[in-house]
This record gives sequence, structure tokens and C-alpha cells, in this order.
Amino acid sequence: MSNTLFGGIEAGGTKFICAVAHQPPELINTTVIETTTPQETLAKVCDFFFPYVEEGSLQSIGLASFGPIDIDVRSPTYGYITSTPKPNWQNTNILGLLKQSLGLPFAFHHDVSGSAIGESRWGAARGKDPSLYLTIGTGIGGGYIINGKPLSGLTILEMGHIHIPHQWEIDPFEGICPYHRDCFEGLASGYAIEHRLGQRGETLPDDHPFWEIEAEHIAHALVNYIFTLSPRKIVVGGGVMQRSFLFQMVRNKVRALINNYLQFDILLGKMEEYIVPPQLGKYSGVLGAIAMAMDISSTSSKIEASQSFVS
Repeated sequence: MSNTLFGGIEAGGTKFICAVAHQPPELINTTVIETTTPQETLAKVCDFFFPYVEEGSLQSIGLASFGPIDIDVRSPTYGYITSTPKPNWQNTNILGLLKQSLGLPFAFHHDVSGSAIGESRWGAARGKDPSLYLTIGTGIGGGYIINGKPLSGLTILEMGHIHIPHQWEIDPFEGICPYHRDCFEGLASGYAIEHRLGQRGETLPDDHPFWEIEAEHIAHALVNYIFTLSPRKIVVGGGVMQRSFLFQMVRNKVRALINNYLQFDILLGKMEEYIVPPQLGKYSGVLGAIAMAMDISSTSSKIEASQSFVS
């Protein structure tokens, strides 16, 4: 159908990005909605999609949501945002409310998984399966794409909460994670940077000695992912990585930590092609959500289409 459209929602703790597309990655229409209360925010989301629903052109919608979320289709709280610290959003049935209002099939997964799918389908990891997407911003999260779908098990992946070597003599900061103190997120997130230095990372000069510590933490995490998940491409986004000089620092440290254990050209001499920034910019997540919507629309049954994104 020439008028067939697919919708995407990247539901973030600060803002929702909504979009519709016919032939992605080109987008026909987009909007940004401030994340306030569930009632106000979801009403505006529905207002954006209603015209396409009414004309019959919108086939399905992908929802990539901030969390924690319940992705177990057998759970009574499947589709909920659960124990989030975001005020007013605890135990919100975000998937159920949107499905009830819009009456369309939905795909559902985590927001970082959405970015991982978008970059895998149309961005920096295109043609590289499996691939890893990591965001280093206020918090740290990751999505791992294998056979075109995000990996999950008991729940979504919590890549920001792995434990990495903490050299206290070099970095005496105790960490800010309320659960693990000095996990990866507790040491290297944007919030951790601000807490330890009293200023946001974007205000630090490029030659500030802290960046060596930050690059070391990121490199240790990436080496753990390389050894355990063996991605063919690693895409690293998020606000902290807007400091583009970090990429080469991290690549150099990853190569040193691997220490020739893995003998692949991409790791030995082409690291700049292996650890890369996103290509889709601010639309990685919503394009990933659209890809999810397209995939469920192509399946023969839409009775519970969102199961397509629960492994």
C-alpha cells in the first residue's frame, strides 16, 4: 500500500519523541513531547497519532520506553513502567493505555533497545549482526541485537550495572549508584561525573585529567562486552560521548586491555571502524521503534504482536 505508515515512540524520562514513516529512515512527521504526568503526556502522544489512525494509514506502532519495564508477556504487569524514580510514573501501564486509546498492534521494548535496533537497521551497525549499542549519559544503558532482535531474558539487559575494576589509588571516587555504588554507571555516568567534580562533563576542558579515568572505565566495560557477547560492531552514544575525543582514547585502551588475545584485524588495526558513534543522531530510538512496528506488521498474526520483541 502506497499510504502504509508505521509509528514509533521513544518514551524517555525527559521527553517523548513520536514519528511516522512510510520508507524509513526518512520520517514523514515527528513531534517532541515533554514528559510530565502519564495522563498529560500519553494524551498528547495519542493526539499526534489519531489523524493517521482515523485515515486508516497507520498499521502498527513501536514503543521503546524508559524503565524499568516489564517485558514478560506472561506477567500481570507486562507493558508497565515499574519501579522508576520518575515521579508519577511508577507502575504505569504505558503499553496498555496506548493500545486501548489507539487500537493498533504494538511492539514493546526498552528505549536503549530501540536505539540499538535503529542503528542496526539503518545506522552505524547496519549489516553487522550481532551488534551492541551503549548510551553513556545521565545513566548508562545498553542494547544487544542478535538475529535482528534485542536480547532479553528475565528482564532487559542492565549493562550499566556491571562491575568493572576500580583502581582506588587512581580513582578514589566511591560511586553514586544507590544499589552498587561503584558499578559502571556509578562511576562513569554523566550524573557520576557531575557528582564527583561538582560540574557537568560538558564544562570540562578536553585536557582535564579526569577524561583518562573516564576512558579507562568505559574501556573496561567494553572489553567485558567484547569477551562475553562478541559483537561485530559497538556503537556508543549518549551525552558524555558528545566529547568526540573520547572515542580514540577508549579505542586505544580497549586495544591495550585485549592485549592481542583476540587476533582479528578489526581489533588489531581497525578499531576506528569497530567502536563508533551513532549515525542516526537523535532519531536512533524512534527509528528503532518504527523498525519494531514494521516487523510485527509483517508477521502473520497480530493477536499479541508485541511478543515479537520478547526473546
